[in-house]
Amino acid sequence: MASSMGWRCEARGLGLAVALVMACSAAGAADAAQLSMTIGGQTSQPIGHYDFCKIHVAECSVRSPDNVPEHMTGKLLRQISAVNQSVNTHVKPMSDMDNYGKDEWWAYPDNGFGDCEDYALEKQRELQAAGVAVANLLMTVVRKPDGEGHAVLTVRTDKGDFILDNLTDSVRPWNQTGYRYLKRQASDNTGHWVSILGGDERLVSSVK
Repeated sequence: MASSMGWRCEARGLGLAVALVMACSAAGAADAAQLSMTIGGQTSQPIGHYDFCKIHVAECSVRSPDNVPEHMTGKLLRQISAVNQSVNTHVKPMSDMDNYGKDEWWAYPDNGFGDCEDYALEKQRELQAAGVAVANLLMTVVRKPDGEGHAVLTVRTDKGDFILDNLTDSVRPWNQTGYRYLKRQASDNTGHWVSILGGDERLVSSVK
């Protein structure tokens, strides 16, 4: 079942430098589990992704039973940072209503314009084409500290979950973003979504 969240995506000024953040460098002796989101059961699919899947059937029909997290290396971190910055630079912000004449329309920004979910979809597409497993490139729905809905891309690795976001060129560990995490694509089935647990507790310590 699809659900509508009713978010508004925006873009801010982007710095030229890309901050390459390794989760393990800040974790030290912290429990490794804190570096990755805690996933709950299957939940409703966002309405925008549901409509996207009706058009892009193949992208939403991938099964990954052996979904091992991506091995984090310096090369991978440079790669995901470069894609994050490139898409943020080349795609220009525009609302769904202005771009497509409708709300909550998820699409690849092939015309050079898009909002938050379109940025995330393009990053997913480019990183998958570069060889990153789709099981580790997960569309994710969050709430910003002001309560507004937002979409980002989660890159799932053996060093934790990293976030690619159209609001910043910095690639950050998920628990250093200040967001409350609601749901994301299931890593074993691109057409399914799962809830994210424990986001509130981590949000308290990360909001500045």
